[in-house]
Formats: sequence, structure tokens, C-alpha cells
Amino acid sequence: MVFPLACEVEPDEFEAQVAQELLNLEMTSTELKASLSDLYITAAKEVDCGAGRKAIIIYVPFKLQRSFQKVQARLVRELEKKFSGRHVIIVAQRNILGKSYARSQKTKGLRPRSRTLTAVQDAILEDIVYPTEITGKRTRCKVDGRRILKVYLDGRDQANVEGRTDTYAAVYGKLTNKQVSFHFSS
Repeated sequence: MVFPLACEVEPDEFEAQVAQELLNLEMTSTELKASLSDLYITAAKEVDCGAGRKAIIIYVPFKLQRSFQKVQARLVRELEKKFSGRHVIIVAQRNILGKSYARSQKTKGLRPRSRTLTAVQDAILEDIVYPTEITGKRTRCKVDGRRILKVYLDGRDQANVEGRTDTYAAVYGKLTNKQVSFHFSS
């Protein structure tokens, strides 16, 4: 796994370890070999989820997100074995453009909707819970001004995902500074 961006800093020790595990998977796994040969990651981060649990967030280029999602279930399962049960989450690297974004003279137009803060945060939430689909969202405003986002996941995946919802909430909170709770629709 090579980090292709030359302008970026050198990968730290943890990112190098994750990249090495991905390379080992590519070499040893016959079913993942063809899929992983063209894929690379941009960053990796370890996040504390509370109660002594940790999660690994792997950032991938936005253009390669669909390719990663094709093998994500197998890839996550293998990486969780390698990293002794820590949950692994794959998130696409996205850019947020501010309201005052001005394009160059050659390309006129407004800021793309996919680059707004809200759109990026919604897309991050979709990435975190992927293979499960989000069936509904509600925002609950409490009396003291706090907002809690209630996310309803597909009830068919409840058995597979129920143990991971606390990790999903912690990771989403770290990435976006928003509180979220996960529920399952019936």
C-alpha cells in the first residue's frame, strides 16, 4: 500500500502498520488479491470509543470508495482478525468547501452541493454504517439546546450490526462533533 500523494507527510507508524496488513492480505488471500491490487489508502487513525474500546478508521480516496465497498465485508472481517477485535471502519476522504468558495475564472458556478458541510457529514454517516442501509433520520432538539440525531438502520441487519452501534456513534461523534444514536426499524 503506497500513499501516492507526494505533498503529504510521511505515514506515521500506525498508518504504516495498517498498510502492511493490507499488503499482507493482498499477498496471502486469493479471493482479495485481484480486488486489492489497485486500491490504496490515504490515512489511518485509531479512535478511542470509551470503556477501553478502540476503533480503526481507514480513509480511502473518494474515487476508490465504490471499489472498496465491493470487498468491504471481507476486508473488514480480515482486518478485525489481524487487529485483535478492534472495529474497522472505512470512510471516503471528502472535502468541505466554505460558503465563500469562489471558483477560478475558467469554471464559473456555485459550490457543489456534495461539498457542503451537511452533505459531507451525511455521507460520512453512510460510510460508517455501510453495508447496512439508513432507513430514516430524526433530529431531536432537547430543552437545553442539545441536538441528538436518531438514525434508524435496516432491521434485517440488526443481528450483524447491533454490537457495533456504540462504536459507530463514537466514531461519528469524533469525526463531526455531533451526537448520534442508532435504532433499528422493524
